[in-house]
Amino acid sequence: MPDLLQTLVETRVRRPGAVAAAAANRRRPTSLLGAHGRLMMVAADHPARGALRAGDRPLAMADRADLLQRLVLALSRPEVNGVLGTPDVLEDLLLLGALDGKVVVGSMNRGGLAGTVFEIDDRFTAYDAASIAAAGYEGGKMLTRIDPDDPATAATLEASGRAVSELAGHGLMAMVEPFISHRVDGRVRNDLSAEAMIRAMTVAAGLGTTSAHTWLKVPIVDEMERAMAATTLPALILGGEVSADPDKAFASWQKALALPTVQGLVIGRSLLYPADDDVESAVATVVGLL
Repeated sequence: MPDLLQTLVETRVRRPGAVAAAAANRRRPTSLLGAHGRLMMVAADHPARGALRAGDRPLAMADRADLLQRLVLALSRPEVNGVLGTPDVLEDLLLLGALDGKVVVGSMNRGGLAGTVFEIDDRFTAYDAASIAAAGYEGGKMLTRIDPDDPATAATLEASGRAVSELAGHGLMAMVEPFISHRVDGRVRNDLSAEAMIRAMTVAAGLGTTSAHTWLKVPIVDEMERAMAATTLPALILGGEVSADPDKAFASWQKALALPTVQGLVIGRSLLYPADDDVESAVATVVGLL
Protein backbone atom coordinates (compact mmCIF):
# COMPACT_ATOMS: atom_id res chain seq x y z
CA MET A 1 0.00 0.00 0.00
CA PRO A 2 2.75 2.57 0.76
CA ASP A 3 4.28 2.03 -2.69
CA LEU A 4 0.91 2.55 -4.38
CA LEU A 5 0.29 5.76 -2.46
CA GLN A 6 3.79 7.05 -3.10
CA THR A 7 3.53 6.39 -6.82
CA LEU A 8 0.17 8.14 -7.14
CA VAL A 9 1.22 11.13 -5.05
CA GLU A 10 4.47 11.60 -6.96
CA THR A 11 2.62 11.43 -10.28
CA ARG A 12 0.04 13.96 -9.12
CA VAL A 13 2.75 16.33 -7.85
CA ARG A 14 5.24 16.05 -10.70
CA ARG A 15 3.09 15.09 -13.70
CA PRO A 16 -0.52 16.23 -13.22
CA GLY A 17 -0.96 16.07 -16.99
CA ALA A 18 -0.62 12.29 -16.72
CA VAL A 19 -4.29 12.09 -15.77
CA ALA A 20 -5.50 13.58 -19.06
CA ALA A 21 -2.94 11.51 -20.98
CA ALA A 22 -4.15 8.30 -19.32
CA ALA A 23 -7.76 9.18 -20.16
CA ALA A 24 -6.86 9.90 -23.79
CA ASN A 25 -4.96 6.62 -24.11
CA ARG A 26 -7.55 4.45 -22.35
CA ARG A 27 -8.88 1.61 -24.45
CA ARG A 28 -12.63 2.17 -24.73
CA PRO A 29 -15.14 -0.69 -24.42
CA THR A 30 -17.01 -1.65 -27.57
CA SER A 31 -20.32 -1.96 -25.72
CA LEU A 32 -21.97 -1.10 -22.42
CA LEU A 33 -22.58 -4.82 -22.00
CA GLY A 34 -19.94 -7.41 -21.20
CA ALA A 35 -19.43 -10.79 -22.82
CA HIS A 36 -22.10 -12.13 -20.44
CA GLY A 37 -24.64 -9.73 -21.98
CA ARG A 38 -24.98 -7.63 -18.84
CA LEU A 39 -23.46 -4.48 -17.35
CA MET A 40 -21.63 -5.45 -14.14
CA MET A 41 -20.28 -2.37 -12.39
CA VAL A 42 -18.48 -1.71 -9.14
CA ALA A 43 -19.43 1.57 -7.42
CA ALA A 44 -17.01 3.76 -5.47
CA ASP A 45 -18.57 7.22 -5.34
CA HIS A 46 -19.58 7.07 -1.66
CA PRO A 47 -16.60 8.93 -0.08
CA ALA A 48 -17.26 12.18 -1.95
CA ARG A 49 -20.63 12.40 -0.20
CA GLY A 50 -19.00 11.77 3.19
CA ALA A 51 -20.46 8.24 3.34
CA LEU A 52 -17.51 6.11 4.49
CA ARG A 53 -19.32 3.37 6.41
CA ALA A 54 -19.45 -0.24 5.25
CA GLY A 55 -21.30 -2.63 7.52
CA ASP A 56 -20.11 -2.20 11.09
CA ARG A 57 -16.98 -0.28 10.02
CA PRO A 58 -17.73 3.47 10.21
CA LEU A 59 -14.57 4.52 8.33
CA ALA A 60 -14.08 1.51 6.06
CA MET A 61 -13.73 3.61 2.91
CA ALA A 62 -11.43 6.20 4.51
CA ASP A 63 -8.21 4.35 3.60
CA ARG A 64 -7.76 5.33 -0.04
CA ALA A 65 -4.95 2.88 -0.84
CA ASP A 66 -7.01 0.01 0.60
CA LEU A 67 -10.07 1.12 -1.39
CA LEU A 68 -8.04 1.30 -4.59
CA GLN A 69 -6.58 -2.16 -4.06
CA ARG A 70 -10.07 -3.57 -3.60
CA LEU A 71 -11.26 -1.79 -6.75
CA VAL A 72 -8.30 -2.98 -8.82
CA LEU A 73 -8.93 -6.55 -7.63
CA ALA A 74 -12.62 -6.37 -8.59
CA LEU A 75 -11.86 -4.78 -11.97
CA SER A 76 -9.25 -7.43 -12.75
CA ARG A 77 -12.12 -9.86 -13.33
CA PRO A 78 -13.21 -9.55 -16.98
CA GLU A 79 -16.83 -10.11 -15.96
CA VAL A 80 -16.72 -6.84 -13.99
CA ASN A 81 -16.94 -4.58 -17.01
CA GLY A 82 -17.58 -1.18 -15.45
CA VAL A 83 -16.89 1.24 -12.61
CA LEU A 84 -18.73 4.23 -11.14
CA GLY A 85 -16.83 6.95 -9.31
CA THR A 86 -15.95 10.58 -8.72
CA PRO A 87 -12.98 12.28 -10.43
CA ASP A 88 -10.47 11.58 -7.66
CA VAL A 89 -11.16 7.83 -7.58
CA LEU A 90 -11.46 7.36 -11.35
CA GLU A 91 -8.26 9.31 -11.97
CA ASP A 92 -6.35 7.16 -9.47
CA LEU A 93 -7.65 4.10 -11.34
CA LEU A 94 -6.64 5.66 -14.65
CA LEU A 95 -3.10 6.21 -13.37
CA LEU A 96 -3.02 2.60 -12.18
CA GLY A 97 -4.06 1.38 -15.65
CA ALA A 98 -7.18 -0.33 -14.29
CA LEU A 99 -9.79 1.15 -16.67
CA ASP A 100 -8.81 -0.23 -20.07
CA GLY A 101 -11.81 -1.80 -21.76
CA LYS A 102 -14.12 -0.90 -18.86
CA VAL A 103 -17.35 1.10 -18.94
CA VAL A 104 -16.58 4.25 -16.92
CA VAL A 105 -19.42 6.32 -15.44
CA GLY A 106 -18.68 9.58 -13.67
CA SER A 107 -20.65 10.45 -10.54
CA MET A 108 -22.03 13.96 -10.91
CA ASN A 109 -23.93 15.25 -7.86
CA ARG A 110 -22.26 14.67 -4.49
CA GLY A 111 -23.34 17.88 -2.77
CA GLY A 112 -26.00 16.29 -0.57
CA LEU A 113 -23.54 15.23 2.10
CA ALA A 114 -24.62 12.34 4.31
CA GLY A 115 -26.05 13.36 7.66
CA THR A 116 -26.34 17.09 6.94
CA VAL A 117 -29.32 19.41 7.12
CA PHE A 118 -28.87 20.07 3.38
CA GLU A 119 -28.61 16.40 2.38
CA ILE A 120 -31.55 16.51 -0.04
CA ASP A 121 -29.93 19.44 -1.86
CA ASP A 122 -27.99 17.11 -4.17
CA ARG A 123 -26.00 19.75 -6.01
CA PHE A 124 -23.78 18.86 -8.95
CA THR A 125 -20.32 19.24 -7.44
CA ALA A 126 -18.32 16.65 -9.40
CA TYR A 127 -18.52 15.78 -13.11
CA ASP A 128 -20.69 17.54 -15.64
CA ALA A 129 -21.62 16.21 -19.08
CA ALA A 130 -18.88 18.16 -20.87
CA SER A 131 -16.08 16.85 -18.63
CA ILE A 132 -17.37 13.28 -18.90
CA ALA A 133 -17.38 13.55 -22.70
CA ALA A 134 -13.93 15.16 -22.72
CA ALA A 135 -12.50 12.34 -20.61
CA GLY A 136 -13.93 9.77 -23.02
CA TYR A 137 -16.11 8.11 -20.39
CA GLU A 138 -19.33 6.26 -21.19
CA GLY A 139 -21.81 8.10 -19.00
CA GLY A 140 -22.75 10.06 -15.91
CA LYS A 141 -24.72 9.14 -12.82
CA MET A 142 -26.95 11.33 -10.68
CA LEU A 143 -28.61 10.65 -7.34
CA THR A 144 -32.18 11.99 -7.46
CA ARG A 145 -33.93 11.88 -4.11
CA ILE A 146 -37.48 13.21 -3.90
CA ASP A 147 -38.56 14.44 -0.47
CA PRO A 148 -42.17 15.71 -0.59
CA ASP A 149 -41.48 17.88 2.47
CA ASP A 150 -38.18 19.42 1.36
CA PRO A 151 -38.28 22.26 -1.21
CA ALA A 152 -34.66 21.54 -2.16
CA THR A 153 -36.03 18.58 -4.13
CA ALA A 154 -37.17 20.91 -6.92
CA ALA A 155 -33.65 22.16 -7.63
CA THR A 156 -32.30 18.61 -7.68
CA LEU A 157 -34.96 17.51 -10.15
CA GLU A 158 -34.23 20.49 -12.40
CA ALA A 159 -30.48 19.86 -12.33
CA SER A 160 -30.95 16.14 -12.98
CA GLY A 161 -33.19 16.87 -15.95
CA ARG A 162 -30.59 19.22 -17.38
CA ALA A 163 -27.84 16.62 -16.88
CA VAL A 164 -29.89 13.93 -18.63
CA SER A 165 -30.37 16.25 -21.62
CA GLU A 166 -26.70 17.26 -21.78
CA LEU A 167 -25.42 13.69 -21.51
CA ALA A 168 -27.83 12.59 -24.24
CA GLY A 169 -26.54 15.45 -26.39
CA HIS A 170 -23.13 13.77 -26.23
CA GLY A 171 -24.65 10.34 -26.87
CA LEU A 172 -23.73 9.21 -23.35
CA MET A 173 -25.59 7.16 -20.76
CA ALA A 174 -27.48 9.09 -18.09
CA MET A 175 -27.71 6.83 -15.03
CA VAL A 176 -30.45 8.15 -12.72
CA GLU A 177 -30.73 6.79 -9.17
CA PRO A 178 -34.20 7.81 -7.90
CA PHE A 179 -35.71 7.48 -4.44
CA ILE A 180 -38.67 8.80 -2.50
CA SER A 181 -37.06 10.00 0.73
CA HIS A 182 -38.21 11.33 4.09
CA ARG A 183 -36.53 12.68 7.20
CA VAL A 184 -36.98 10.34 10.16
CA ASP A 185 -35.61 11.60 13.48
CA GLY A 186 -33.61 14.16 11.57
CA ARG A 187 -31.96 11.71 9.15
CA VAL A 188 -32.82 11.09 5.49
CA ARG A 189 -34.28 7.65 4.91
CA ASN A 190 -35.24 6.17 1.54
CA ASP A 191 -38.68 4.58 1.19
CA LEU A 192 -38.11 1.08 -0.18
CA SER A 193 -41.76 0.15 -0.67
CA ALA A 194 -42.88 -0.90 -4.15
CA GLU A 195 -45.25 2.06 -4.34
CA ALA A 196 -42.50 4.57 -3.55
CA MET A 197 -40.12 2.96 -6.04
CA ILE A 198 -42.76 3.05 -8.77
CA ARG A 199 -43.36 6.74 -8.16
CA ALA A 200 -39.64 7.54 -8.08
CA MET A 201 -38.90 5.63 -11.27
CA THR A 202 -41.74 7.20 -13.23
CA VAL A 203 -40.52 10.68 -12.25
CA ALA A 204 -36.92 9.81 -13.13
CA ALA A 205 -37.89 8.35 -16.50
CA GLY A 206 -39.47 11.64 -17.51
CA LEU A 207 -36.44 13.81 -16.78
CA GLY A 208 -34.68 15.60 -19.63
CA THR A 209 -35.46 16.29 -23.26
CA THR A 210 -35.04 12.64 -24.26
CA SER A 211 -34.96 9.30 -22.48
CA ALA A 212 -33.04 7.58 -25.27
CA HIS A 213 -29.86 7.31 -23.20
CA THR A 214 -31.40 7.08 -19.72
CA TRP A 215 -30.81 4.06 -17.48
CA LEU A 216 -32.18 3.71 -13.96
CA LYS A 217 -30.20 2.54 -10.91
CA VAL A 218 -32.64 1.04 -8.43
CA PRO A 219 -32.67 -0.93 -5.16
CA ILE A 220 -34.28 -4.25 -4.42
CA VAL A 221 -37.80 -3.77 -3.04
CA ASP A 222 -40.68 -6.06 -2.18
CA GLU A 223 -42.84 -6.91 -5.22
CA MET A 224 -39.91 -6.17 -7.51
CA GLU A 225 -41.83 -7.42 -10.54
CA ARG A 226 -44.59 -4.85 -9.99
CA ALA A 227 -42.09 -2.05 -9.44
CA MET A 228 -40.08 -2.80 -12.57
CA ALA A 229 -43.27 -2.96 -14.66
CA ALA A 230 -43.54 0.82 -14.26
CA THR A 231 -40.98 1.63 -16.97
CA THR A 232 -39.44 0.41 -20.20
CA LEU A 233 -36.08 2.02 -19.42
CA PRO A 234 -33.14 -0.33 -18.80
CA ALA A 235 -32.34 -0.69 -15.12
CA LEU A 236 -29.40 -1.71 -12.98
CA ILE A 237 -29.77 -3.13 -9.49
CA LEU A 238 -27.77 -1.38 -6.79
CA GLY A 239 -26.19 -3.26 -3.92
CA GLY A 240 -26.82 -0.87 -1.04
CA GLU A 241 -25.51 -1.43 2.46
CA VAL A 242 -23.39 -4.46 3.36
CA SER A 243 -25.93 -7.17 4.18
CA ALA A 244 -25.81 -9.24 7.34
CA ASP A 245 -27.16 -12.07 5.17
CA PRO A 246 -25.18 -11.97 1.90
CA ASP A 247 -26.75 -15.17 0.58
CA LYS A 248 -30.18 -13.55 0.81
CA ALA A 249 -28.88 -10.46 -0.99
CA PHE A 250 -27.31 -12.55 -3.76
CA ALA A 251 -30.56 -14.48 -4.22
CA SER A 252 -32.57 -11.25 -4.52
CA TRP A 253 -30.16 -9.88 -7.15
CA GLN A 254 -30.34 -13.11 -9.12
CA LYS A 255 -34.14 -13.04 -9.07
CA ALA A 256 -34.18 -9.41 -10.22
CA LEU A 257 -31.84 -10.20 -13.11
CA ALA A 258 -34.58 -12.39 -14.59
CA LEU A 259 -36.82 -9.34 -15.12
CA PRO A 260 -36.81 -7.96 -18.69
CA THR A 261 -35.83 -4.38 -17.82
CA VAL A 262 -32.96 -5.35 -15.50
CA GLN A 263 -29.72 -5.27 -17.46
CA GLY A 264 -27.12 -5.69 -14.75
CA LEU A 265 -25.77 -4.76 -11.34
CA VAL A 266 -24.00 -1.81 -9.74
CA ILE A 267 -22.52 -3.08 -6.48
CA GLY A 268 -20.34 -1.02 -4.17
CA ARG A 269 -19.74 -1.71 -0.50
CA SER A 270 -21.33 -5.18 -0.60
CA LEU A 271 -18.71 -6.20 -3.13
CA LEU A 272 -15.72 -4.21 -1.87
CA TYR A 273 -16.28 -4.69 1.88
CA PRO A 274 -18.09 -8.01 2.38
CA ALA A 275 -18.68 -9.14 5.95
CA ASP A 276 -15.89 -11.73 5.71
CA ASP A 277 -13.62 -9.19 3.93
CA ASP A 278 -12.97 -11.69 1.12
CA VAL A 279 -13.34 -9.42 -1.90
CA GLU A 280 -12.23 -12.05 -4.37
CA SER A 281 -14.87 -14.52 -3.20
CA ALA A 282 -17.60 -11.85 -3.20
CA VAL A 283 -16.72 -10.85 -6.75
CA ALA A 284 -16.73 -14.48 -7.88
CA THR A 285 -20.17 -15.04 -6.34
CA VAL A 286 -21.66 -11.90 -7.88
CA VAL A 287 -20.31 -12.50 -11.38
CA GLY A 288 -21.62 -16.04 -11.08
CA LEU A 289 -25.13 -14.57 -10.91
CA LEU A 290 -24.71 -13.29 -14.45
